[in-house]
Amino acid sequence: MTMACTELIFVGIDVSKATLEVALGSTATTQCFGNDDKGVKALIGHLTALGDRLAVVLLEATGGLEQRAAVALCTAGVAVMVINPRQAHDFAKSLGYLSKTDHTDARALSHFACTLHASEKRDKLLYKLPTPEQEALLALITRRTQLVGMRVAEGNRLDSAHATQRKSIRAVIKMLDRQLEQIDADIGGRLKEHFKDKLDLLKGLKGVGPATQAMLMAGLPELGTLSEREIAKLVGVAPLNRDSGTFKGKRTTWGGRAHVRAALYMAALSASRFDPTIKAFYERLLRAGKPAKVALIACMHKLLTIINAVIKSGKPWQAGYPQSNNA
Repeated sequence: MTMACTELIFVGIDVSKATLEVALGSTATTQCFGNDDKGVKALIGHLTALGDRLAVVLLEATGGLEQRAAVALCTAGVAVMVINPRQAHDFAKSLGYLSKTDHTDARALSHFACTLHASEKRDKLLYKLPTPEQEALLALITRRTQLVGMRVAEGNRLDSAHATQRKSIRAVIKMLDRQLEQIDADIGGRLKEHFKDKLDLLKGLKGVGPATQAMLMAGLPELGTLSEREIAKLVGVAPLNRDSGTFKGKRTTWGGRAHVRAALYMAALSASRFDPTIKAFYERLLRAGKPAKVALIACMHKLLTIINAVIKSGKPWQAGYPQSNNA
């Protein structure tokens, strides 16, 4: 780095549904942009005008609300980081950012950006731009989740509905079922068209059905490029130590990509019943006295590392696939 750290500008952006609160430093006055195409375009113009002084832009992962700005900034050549909100909140509290407003959150994120920029993990933390195929697939998965939620809500209403309401509710349910069929067909077609090579490697692996395949391809493009430990931490299924001095706490998992983890949970639930390798592993943990939930999370970790290893090797999965040392 040829420029002194004090001369660089670290940008923190607090994201909400309607706005982007932007701080060009931990003590700077913030500026508000709309979280829409027009607002993001104005934001890009504002930040790129900073030239070489712009070091990195930091945003929290906010249920997808940050995606528009992160993708647009990354496409414009800006270094972007998208981090877990819990990490950002813990950092802010440690530095005395006790009040919570859009302004203070943006300034705290700017401060955090400076710290992460100086970290040896900086390059790994940088946001990786999804391919158009991954972006489109993730959008379809998100829409499918929304439709399923509406379908469940209408089904619950039907149970206690008045007779005069039931015809309308059944009509809406029928429409939602048609929409789900269409979107499932679209997802399946995109998987075959754009991700066939990778998915062919996973044929026969129990539990990894179309829904899990779609989420892995869209929400975890790093598959096959990271180590076992790195991919597990990225998703949030790596057991993390909680030790201090002579105290040895229970290892826990947290953080990571919740949408990928949810898909892995359902896959592990199925694999623990029908895949010989995962089933044997699950039953061994139960016999060792592990709670069922802990054993299932361990199965999620194991399933993910198997998938990662298969895609990294480029060799199709088969029963008895080589396991890691901690399997």
